[in-house]
Formats: sequence, structure tokens, C-alpha cells
Amino acid sequence: MKTALITGAAGFLGSHLCDRLIAEGFRVIGMDNLLTGSLKNIEHLFPLERFSFHHHDVSTFVHVPGELDYILHFASPASPIDYLEMPIQTLKVGALGTHNLLGLAKAKNARILVASTSEVYGDPLVHPQREDYWGNVNPIGPRGVYDEAKRFMEAITMAYHNYHGVDTRIVRIFNTYGPRMRVNDGRALPAFFSQALRGEGITVFGDGSQTRSFCYVDDEVDGIFRLLMSDYHLPVNIGNPAEVTIREIAEEVLQLVGNPNAYITYKPLPEDDPKVRQPDISLARKLLGWEPKVSRNEGLKYTLEYFRKAVRVDEMTD
Repeated sequence: MKTALITGAAGFLGSHLCDRLIAEGFRVIGMDNLLTGSLKNIEHLFPLERFSFHHHDVSTFVHVPGELDYILHFASPASPIDYLEMPIQTLKVGALGTHNLLGLAKAKNARILVASTSEVYGDPLVHPQREDYWGNVNPIGPRGVYDEAKRFMEAITMAYHNYHGVDTRIVRIFNTYGPRMRVNDGRALPAFFSQALRGEGITVFGDGSQTRSFCYVDDEVDGIFRLLMSDYHLPVNIGNPAEVTIREIAEEVLQLVGNPNAYITYKPLPEDDPKVRQPDISLARKLLGWEPKVSRNEGLKYTLEYFRKAVRVDEMTD
């Protein structure tokens, strides 16, 4: 039986990856410092013999006894709210955390997949974004701590691959949504769902003409798993190329939720907010035979079911 370590295991994407690897027959070791993750996301796995959990910060030394076949490094604050509040932790987990886990991969002769992001493209001047685009990033802007942490992550991962021969994979994740996102996550869709369900103003920044490309979590996890199992070591975009404006997605959420008290309100655009974001997934299609299958309408319905319960629980605990 193959063993995989997943960092950020109690987070949104990490917890879904735990589910997928358990379903694929792996023994899974979850690791998380619970800074932004929640044990609720993985508590259903605790009774399983093939799952264990370690409360640990990967920016300090990481030790895992026994054999290890795979490492998936998904530990990091991932929402603008989080990395504005925790800039140093964001940089440390991207730099020290990645360094520690690459060292572990080298020691265990394990394959490591690191979670990079479309944010490495910054506010892109090329559209859609292909893997060979170098990006347009402000390294000292408010988003710079996350963008540069991930760019460093890619650089050190390639260095370990080229210099030490470590078996590496790099996924560039575009906007992903679905169940287990935090109600107070701060990103567009969790904010829109929670605000609409509470009958509040849905906050759209700027005039809402900026675009994003939203991928449902099951599709994203499938692409990541296929990349993990592939033999390709350069970065690969995994995201849904269906581009939509923020205003359009806010209107779709309003219509879906159907709360007559909810409405759209506009606020100034934050500094360095990307104007466009759309993956070119030609490489993923060719290499992995992957493309998203869940339509946005379908994915939003699944996500709404989750948020109806999550918002109720959140209000009860306030």
C-alpha cells in the first residue's frame, strides 16, 4: 500500500485530496497547523485505519517515520484576507515549509507535488495564461507575500529536481470552489454565498468587470491526482477555462440563493487586484487527458447546499 503525506490536510483543497487518495487505496498522513484549516473537514476520516493526522507547522522541521511514497504540499494561507493578516506565516510556509518537505522527499525518495497558483502570473498582460508566461507581479504589493511565496516554491522545487534529482510535480491552481470553503474565507464565492443567504449586500469590488475562471473542487482534485500520477515535472495549469466577470457570478449567486433582501453593492478595487484570470489548459488536456466536467451552474448548486448549512452553523456560534 502506498503512503502519502498531505500538508494543509484540514484545509479546503487538502481535505478533498485526503478523500481522493483514501478512495484510491492510499494510506494518508494528514498534517496541518490548523491556522486556517478545520478538523471538521477531515473528522469523517478519523475512524479509518488508513488515515492519521498530525497537528504540526511544516515551516519547522518535518519528520515522518517509516516509508513515504508521495508528498502533496498544500499548506498555506490561500485567501487575500489570510495573507494580509498573516504575511510572514505565508512567506514562511512557502519558503521554509517547501524547503523542509523537499528535504523530506529527498530523504524518503518520495515523489512530491507542490501546490502553486495562478497568482504566479500576477495581473497578467497575456490572456489566457499559458505555463510559459512569466507573469506580471508586484513583489512588494499587498498580494506580493503570497505571489512571491509561490514563485519561490516553484524555483526551489525545480532546484531540488535539477540538483538533487528529486521527483517533483508543480500544479498551478486557478480559482477553485465547492464544499468546505470557509464562510469567512474572504474570497468571492464564499463571500457572495454567505452575504446572499444572510440577506446582506453582496460586495463586488470595482465595477465587477474583472474576470475569473472558477473550477469545481472535484474537477480540480481530479486534475491534481492525474498530475501526481504523471511523469511530467514542469508546472501545469489546472483550472476551468470558462471565464466569467465577477459581476456576472454575483448575479448568478443572487438568482440561485433567491433571497429577496440580498443585493449587489460596489466597493473600491483593492490594490493589484488582477483584471483578468483564465487558464490555458492545452497542456493538461494533452498530458493528462484532463478537462473540467462540472458546469458552473451545477457546481454552484452543490456549493449552495453546503453554504446553507455552514452559514446556519456560523450564525449559531457567533
